[in-house]
Amino acid sequence: MPPRRRPQYTQENIDQQLQQIHLLDPSSSSENLEQLGPIIKQIHSNRQQEAFLRTVQGLVESKDAEIEKICSENYQDFIASVSTLFTVKSYTDKMKESITSLDTSVSQLGRGLVEKKRTLLQSKKTAANLDEAIDTMQACLRVLDVVDRVGEMVREGKYWSALRSLEDIQAMPPTSLSQTPFFQHLLSSLPSLRGQIKDAVTASMKQWLLEIRNVSGEVGRLAMEAVDARARRWRTRREKDPLLRTSRIGSAVELVSHEKTEFSVLDNEKLRVDFKPLFECIHIYTSLDLIEELQRSYQADRKAQSDLILPNPLPLSSLATLTHEVSGFFIIESSVLESTGSFRSERDIEELWECVVAGLTTAIDRALRNETDPDVYLRVKECLINFIVTLETSSYSTTALHSFILTLFEKYAKLLESQFGRRFENVVRQDDHLPMSMEMPSEVEAMLEVVWVSGTEKGEIRRSPLPLDLPWSQTFYLCCQDLRGFIQRFYAFVDGVSQHHRNIDGLLTTSLDNLLIKHISETIGQRLAGTSTLSQIAQIVTNLEHFQVACLELGRSLTNLRSAKRGGTIKLTASDSFQATLSRALTRITGLITSKLDQFFELSEYKWTPPTRENAPSMYLYELVNWLTTVVDSLVIKEAYKDEAYKGALAYIAECFMNLLFGRDVMIMNENAISNILIDVDFLEDELKRIGRPHLAPVFTELRLTTSIPLSNTVHEYLVPAVRQSSYGAVKQKRLQALLEKLAKFGTTQRDPAARELAERRRKEAEAVARLFPGEGY
Repeated sequence: MPPRRRPQYTQENIDQQLQQIHLLDPSSSSENLEQLGPIIKQIHSNRQQEAFLRTVQGLVESKDAEIEKICSENYQDFIASVSTLFTVKSYTDKMKESITSLDTSVSQLGRGLVEKKRTLLQSKKTAANLDEAIDTMQACLRVLDVVDRVGEMVREGKYWSALRSLEDIQAMPPTSLSQTPFFQHLLSSLPSLRGQIKDAVTASMKQWLLEIRNVSGEVGRLAMEAVDARARRWRTRREKDPLLRTSRIGSAVELVSHEKTEFSVLDNEKLRVDFKPLFECIHIYTSLDLIEELQRSYQADRKAQSDLILPNPLPLSSLATLTHEVSGFFIIESSVLESTGSFRSERDIEELWECVVAGLTTAIDRALRNETDPDVYLRVKECLINFIVTLETSSYSTTALHSFILTLFEKYAKLLESQFGRRFENVVRQDDHLPMSMEMPSEVEAMLEVVWVSGTEKGEIRRSPLPLDLPWSQTFYLCCQDLRGFIQRFYAFVDGVSQHHRNIDGLLTTSLDNLLIKHISETIGQRLAGTSTLSQIAQIVTNLEHFQVACLELGRSLTNLRSAKRGGTIKLTASDSFQATLSRALTRITGLITSKLDQFFELSEYKWTPPTRENAPSMYLYELVNWLTTVVDSLVIKEAYKDEAYKGALAYIAECFMNLLFGRDVMIMNENAISNILIDVDFLEDELKRIGRPHLAPVFTELRLTTSIPLSNTVHEYLVPAVRQSSYGAVKQKRLQALLEKLAKFGTTQRDPAARELAERRRKEAEAVARLFPGEGY
C-alpha cells in the first residue's frame, strides 16, 4: 500500500489559521485558545512546527511594528497596546511552551505509533505471506489428494474417474501454484499415471478375457440347448402341417413363424456375461487416443484363444463340448461387434471364424479318417447341424460347414451302403427260397407295409384266405425291410442340411442302384449259378419279378417324397439289372431242363440207314414229354415264363434233331432215317397241341423245311434265289449241303444203280448248294 501523502502548509495558510483564532478580538472578553488545539495537532501531524513558529514570530514582529506605529500616533493606546502585547507575549510564551511540550508529547506518541504501525505492517505482511503459504499448501494438498484418490480409484476399478481426475489436474487454471516446481513435477508425472491407469484397465480386460474363455462353453451350451428346444417346437409344428414338412429350422418359413422369446444366452438366470471391463477399456483407450493399439491387442488375444479351443488330435467324444466352446466364443464376439460400435470390424471376426471353421473341419476329418461306423458320422452331423443353426442365428457364414457336411455325407453314404450291402448279401445267401407263409391278418398287413408291390397285388393278397403262402420268399421281404431302413438312415443324415435336393437324392439314387444291383441282383445271380433245383430257381424268378416292381414303386415313393421338396422324378436303373438276372434265371431253368433232355437223347437209339420207315415215334420221347410237362407245369412262375421254358426246351430238342441230321456225328443216313425224325417231330407237335401250346411248334420250322427239300426233290427250286427267299428263308445252306452229302454217301454204298444214280445227283446238288453265296445260306 503506497504511503499517505502529507499536506504542505504555506505561509498564507498559516496566516489564515491564525487570523481565524481572533486572539485580540476587542469584542471578546475571553481568549479563544481552544481553537489552537486542532491547529497545533494538525501542525504536529504535518511536522511543520518550525515553519509555524517562524510564521508566528513573523506575525509577532508585524504586530509589534503595527503597535509601534500605532503607539507613535497614540501613546496611550500604545502603552495599552504594549501592555496588551506583553500579555499576549506571555500568553504566547506559555503557548510556545505548551506547544513545545505538546510537540514533545506528540513526537513521543508519534514515534510509538510509527513503531506500532511499522510492527503492524510487518505483521500484516507476515500474515499475508502465511495466508499465501497456507493457500499454496492447501492447493498442493488438494492436488496430492486428487493424485492419491487416483490411485485409490484405479484400485477400485474406477478407471474413467481416475483419468478424469488427471485431466482436471492438467486443466487447472493458472495460479500461484502453477509456477511452483512441485506442480511442474506433478504435471511431468501425469503420463506415468495415465500409463498406470492404462495398464490397470488392460489387466482388467485381460482378466475379463480369461473369464469369458472359461464361460464360453456354458454360453454355447445354453445357446445350443435353446436351438434344440426351438427345433423340437418346429418339428412338432411341422408334423402337424404337411406344408412345412420340408422346411428345416433356420429356413425362411421357420424364421418368419418362429415366436421369439426374451431368453438371452448372455444374460439369464444361469449365466450373466458382464461386458463392463471391455467397455471401460475401450473408453479409456479412446480417451488416450490409443484405440488402434487396443484393437490389435484384442484381436491377437482372441486369435490366441481361438487357437487354443481346438485340441490336436480331436477326440470325437468331446466334439459336443468343443462346439459349445466355439459357439460361445463367437456369440460373445457377435455381441461385442454389436455393442462396441467400430471397435470390432466384421472382417476381423470373419478371419477368426474362417480360421476356426477350417481347423474344426480338418480336425473332424482326421478323427473320422479310420472310422467305419456310419452312426458315428450321423452323430457328428447332428452335432454340426445344431452348431450351424446356432451360429446362423448370429449371422455367421456357414457355407464351408454345409460343404463339409456334404463331404461327410458322401463318406457316410458309402459306409452305409457298404454296411447294408453286407446285410443284403447275407440275406440272399441265407434264403431257403421257399414262399413265406402268413396265418394272421395282422401279419399280412405288417408285411404289406414293408414290401413294395403293386396296388393290384396288395388287393389280391388281402382278399386271399388264410393261411396264405405269399409269392415271394424271405429274401424279398428282408431286403425291402433293410431298404426302408437304409432310406430312413440316409435321410436322417440330410435332415436339417440346407442344400439343393438333387445333390442328396441323386446320391441316394446312386446308392440304391448300387445296393440293388451289386449286392442284391448280382448276389442273386451268384446264388443262381450254384442252384440246380428248378423249384428254387422258380422262386428266384418270382423274387426277381417282385424286385422289378419294387424298383418302380420305390422310385415312385421317393419321387413323391422329393416332389414335396421341390425336386424332380427319381428313376432307379436297377430294374434293368433285375431283368438281366431274371433272364439268366430263365436261361438257367432252360439250361437245367436241357441238361436233363441230354440224358433222354442219350437213350435215343436212332438207326440212320433203316431199311424201312417207322410208324410210331421213338419210345424215349414219351418219357421226355411226360417229364417235361410235369416239371414245367409244376413251376410256380408266370405262364409266360413257362412258355419260355417250353420254348427253350423244344428249341433245344429241335437243335438236337438238327445236330443229328446235319452235324458231323452222323456221317451217313438215308431218307428213312429222316422220315423217322419227322415222325418224332409230329409227335412232339401233337403233344404241344394237347397241352395247349401249339404256338411253340414253329421251333421245328427250319428242320421241316430243310428236310423237305431232299425228301420232295426240290433242290432245284431252292437254287432259285426268288423261291429260296420266299419259301425257304429259314433253311441254312451249310446244313442243307451237309444233309445232301450224307444222303449221297449212303447212295454210294448201295449196289442198286438207281440208288447210285440218286447218290450222284445228291452229290451234284450238294455241290450246287455249296456254290451259293455264303451270305444267302445263313
